[in-house]
Amino acid sequence: MAKDVEVVEQGEFSAKDYHEPPPAALIDAEELTKWSFYRAVIAEFIATLLFLYITVLTIIGYNSQTDPKKAGTTECDGVGILGIAWAFGGMIFILVYCTAGMALLYMVAQCGGAICGTGLAKGFQKAYYDRYGGGANFVQPGYNKGTALGAEIIGTFVLVYTVFSATDPKRNARDSHVPVLAPLPIGFAVFMVHLATIPVTGTGINPARSFGAAVIYNKDKIWDDQPWLHSITNLFSELQPLKLLDPSGATIN
Repeated sequence: MAKDVEVVEQGEFSAKDYHEPPPAALIDAEELTKWSFYRAVIAEFIATLLFLYITVLTIIGYNSQTDPKKAGTTECDGVGILGIAWAFGGMIFILVYCTAGMALLYMVAQCGGAICGTGLAKGFQKAYYDRYGGGANFVQPGYNKGTALGAEIIGTFVLVYTVFSATDPKRNARDSHVPVLAPLPIGFAVFMVHLATIPVTGTGINPARSFGAAVIYNKDKIWDDQPWLHSITNLFSELQPLKLLDPSGATIN
């Protein structure tokens, strides 16, 4: 028996199954009058402070536990590179889940939080901090600056592309049957990049993380490797994922 199909006439049909975010001004003075803005800035500061505090202490602890000058220590002691990578990736997952934003004052707050977080780590573990490099990034022995630059460019590209893909509203609409918790793939991207680049540069990919550790440790070797490396890396790597987007902003598959 054929079923009767009732046709309901609809109004204007929209081809879009997603909603574009409203356009926002680069600098909006009205934001400065809102408590929510300052709350977000404080959240960025605290998040980066915790990020640097946990990760720097993880690096120092690992270097201390594997110090060949200490009796009874071996390279198998401590959390290892895998554990350090998990510390960075896990903290990014937690902190991105709790707070996320991007603005000039947010960047300032992140750098300030990074400096304070590293300062806390040094305050609690001063002897170990000075002895084991303070968790600062630099080109590791056996690698040159060209290799370090390439490793940082690729690592930052992986991170930024993952962020764009995980937060793309068009993808969320198209693949709504596949739920994506954005902080999870972002955290895993940080984890995987650290596995690959810790032996080369200690893994930068995050300017605030590198800057905060460099300011507190403050050695010539660190500053020689830091400014140009991360400036070029971030400029190149953060622009490249945009080339994989079409003019409307959707990722190309």
